[in-house]
Amino acid sequence: MERHAKLIEVHAPSAPEGVVLVLHGGAARREDMRVSPTQLSVLRMIPIARRIARAGGDRLAVFRLLNARRGWDTTHTPVQDVRWALAEIADRFGPLPTCLVGHSLGGRAALLSAGAPAVRGVVALAPWVYATDVAPGAADRRILIVHGARDRVASPDRSAALARALGARYLSVPEGKHAMLRHGREFIDPTIEFVIQTTA
Repeated sequence: MERHAKLIEVHAPSAPEGVVLVLHGGAARREDMRVSPTQLSVLRMIPIARRIARAGGDRLAVFRLLNARRGWDTTHTPVQDVRWALAEIADRFGPLPTCLVGHSLGGRAALLSAGAPAVRGVVALAPWVYATDVAPGAADRRILIVHGARDRVASPDRSAALARALGARYLSVPEGKHAMLRHGREFIDPTIEFVIQTTA
């Protein structure tokens, strides 16, 4: 059964000056499993998207992306869903400076989509990455990686190595874990500041 990504409007002023696309994580539980709107990796990003929308006011349109399927495989990855979503947003608003904000595998998708024409910047929160995840054009983008030092799901060492390879800004949250539930402000506050500055 074919899966389709879904774009969810969080805040869409009539004449925004920039766009933020928020990307969830979530590993596959079985082959070709659909994304549920109620899975924790999706729900985790809702308050972050709402806080970005409040901070951006009428300047920023904010959307969340539900991927076509969970996880990452050789036939379909979240990067393809990001490209689809960026095209949908461009059809609606035209070419606007865009910032991608992703968590875990969503952070990897954001980083690997950094070279897309509309993308001005990327925030990767506790990204599940390889140190070689350097996308063409990413070096010309503003990139912030925020990772908890106590993350046992996604490697802080790998994301720090990738930050060095990209020339990106890297923030370590000393007591932070993968879910970002505790010390959440240390993840979210710099994200909002970065998004506002990047889309200005």
